[in-house]
Amino acid sequence: TGASTAGSIAVTAEGNSTTTNLQQGLAKAWAMASTSASVNDSLNVSGGTDNGTGDYSYAVSNSMNSTSYTVVGNCGQDDIGIQGNKARATGSYRVRHNNASGSAVDVDNNTNVHGDLA
Repeated sequence: TGASTAGSIAVTAEGNSTTTNLQQGLAKAWAMASTSASVNDSLNVSGGTDNGTGDYSYAVSNSMNSTSYTVVGNCGQDDIGIQGNKARATGSYRVRHNNASGSAVDVDNNTNVHGDLA
């Protein structure tokens, strides 16, 4: 069950004893991109930039409220992961991908953004 007010939907959570805010749990942006940061599919991402080996920036169409948001990502290759947010702005985010040895690598990648929209 849920209750709706202006801009907020509270949903009864597991166990029926608490509620959770639906908007707070939704991804505000995501991108599936190639090794050159070319965006293949996305939500609220208008494009990508290849800043060098394993270093990608993505423009957010509808800006985030502040730079206090999270970016999580992954790629489809073994022993490679996202190093983390290299930089965050309200209208863009930048990530870097490294292999298990810590060297930057170009990979197809997926990123998800969670936080508050402006």
